Amino acid sequence: MHGLELCLERPYLSELNRWHLIPYFEASGAVQMALDVWLLEQQVQGKQPPTLRFYGWEPAAISLGYHQKRWPEAWATLRWQGQPLDLVQRPSGGRAVLHQGDLTYSLVTSGLRGNSGFTGSRAAVYRQVCEFLVMGWRSLRSPLSYGSAGRGYIHNPNCFGTATGADLVLANGAKLIGSAQLWRSRVLLQQGSMRLNPDPVLLAAFGETGPLPDLPEYLLGPEGRERVMAALLAAAQTCWGVTFERRELSEADWAEVLQRPCSGLEAEDRPV
Repeated sequence: MHGLELCLERPYLSELNRWHLIPYFEASGAVQMALDVWLLEQQVQGKQPPTLRFYGWEPAAISLGYHQKRWPEAWATLRWQGQPLDLVQRPSGGRAVLHQGDLTYSLVTSGLRGNSGFTGSRAAVYRQVCEFLVMGWRSLRSPLSYGSAGRGYIHNPNCFGTATGADLVLANGAKLIGSAQLWRSRVLLQQGSMRLNPDPVLLAAFGETGPLPDLPEYLLGPEGRERVMAALLAAAQTCWGVTFERRELSEADWAEVLQRPCSGLEAEDRPV
């Protein structure tokens, strides 16, 4: 945790540049999605500063993009460590993501570089946000580049099945990070999955056939995850000119979060 602690307090920066960092924890996909939406609403209402967080999924899950109404029927039979995979719907767009052996990030903000508002198109903002991912992973000696749009993406229900021009890939062509956005009242929620150490058998059953990330051993496991989060936090501070204050959720916060409908899946949504 030392890398994270070193990044948290720089008192010479103004309050406008002080953002929240919610400590890492693991929970069900439904809870994690409900929390991201609550943070978005808090920012829209001016009750919270911009917030960055990293989190895990327990149990393992498949998240569907907000507009994704169809998915392979075989996904309902997938299991990990004896448990069926949860199926939840993200508030952000994109395609389905398998959350096992990954690290998820979410960012809620109404601007970058001092929270002074966004400039440029939404595609440009997306790249501006992703700067911290590129910088952080470069510091971990794992340089990333953007993928190229594949014609088959529109027919692929799986986010990591194809690397598009919005995705970040490793030198071997493996897609490491896929991200998606939700905008509400000029406030951005960007969610992304970083595939650190997925199980190849489960991935194959999920329908992925492309190259897998081949990360060095020191980036795997709980200690590796801490290194990744520390590197990305330092990169976020550098890219956006902000500092982070660790914020634990209160009991009252959790009461509000857990009152939300969590999955977002409707009766008419069904596999194909």
